[in-house]
Amino acid sequence: MTTPPKKTAAEKKGEYRRGTQKKTPKGPSARGAAARAANEKRGVPSVATPKPKREPSVRDGVPRATAPRDAAARDPQPRDAGSAMRPTRNRSDGSSKRRPKPQRSADAPPSKAGGTVKAEREGPMRVQRALARAGVVSRREADAAVAEGRVQVNGAIATVGQVVDPFRDVIMLDGKPVITRVTSHTWIVLHKPAAAMTTRKDPAGRTTVFDLVDDVPGLVYVGRLDFMTEGVLLLTTDGRAAHALTHPSNEVERTYVATVRGDAITAAKVARRGVQLEDGLVVPREVLAHPLGGRRWAFEITIAEGKTHEVRRLCDALDLEVERLVRTRFGPVRLGDLPVGGARALNSTEREVLEALMAGGR
Repeated sequence: MTTPPKKTAAEKKGEYRRGTQKKTPKGPSARGAAARAANEKRGVPSVATPKPKREPSVRDGVPRATAPRDAAARDPQPRDAGSAMRPTRNRSDGSSKRRPKPQRSADAPPSKAGGTVKAEREGPMRVQRALARAGVVSRREADAAVAEGRVQVNGAIATVGQVVDPFRDVIMLDGKPVITRVTSHTWIVLHKPAAAMTTRKDPAGRTTVFDLVDDVPGLVYVGRLDFMTEGVLLLTTDGRAAHALTHPSNEVERTYVATVRGDAITAAKVARRGVQLEDGLVVPREVLAHPLGGRRWAFEITIAEGKTHEVRRLCDALDLEVERLVRTRFGPVRLGDLPVGGARALNSTEREVLEALMAGGR
């Protein structure tokens, strides 16, 4: 049997161009058909057996054979545009397996609540501090109460500077027992609005940050924000933590974004080298400038000194006119999408980092 000569590539190319090439069926179906034809030619029955016909199933009360192809007719539950992109698995009661997350109403007032963190037991302390930590009076009022003889420790009148154990000694103020066994501390992350005072009481009757959160005894702020400055403000009943986070030696970073007018690019270059203010040199950790249009800039600056009105004085020294100032970060706590005047609790990451900062500052 002679084998036909193989065609060259040029000949095959010419056949494809002229459309005279012999087309052979390809694919699994074609090969299967060729094999069955060869077996029949040799008298061998084909091993392929036809598949049994499937019974029509019932879906949503409609047989498969007669089920409409229209998706709207096939699904008895109408879907919106968002759910149509995500197929859901129906339960027996027709409800979706994944229930939509409830959304906060735009008209709902901002939350005022915070969260609690387990308190670490402290050792002996002065009686004035124990009263202030209990939240019944301020530290100054506690000093006055002890000096006036209104405080008793274990039935005896307390003296100024007397050391007590809050977990063992019985302390009374004006004849009433004071609970000094603190087992947990409250922490609140507040989005302070402009025109709010960072103080407990304002003689002029203006709104304070304590008017925006739940009334918790012994609550103090961590790092003051001036009257017109907005942004993240921490409040806690843990006075020792508040002191540790604001002490300059711990160098807790704070990030501010100022909306300014002026040459922000040159100002950022100068600020990175350090700016001398009345109370010392300020060297920011990071300075960025982003254009906002209309000759306005977003001047983002990160500092760790915590001096009074530091950012505003720094911008003034750089010939920048501040229109708005927002603190977007205090240590590990970021402002995020917290609404103005709203409050929230610390998340787990923020708690861990704050605890590490406080442990390092002890």
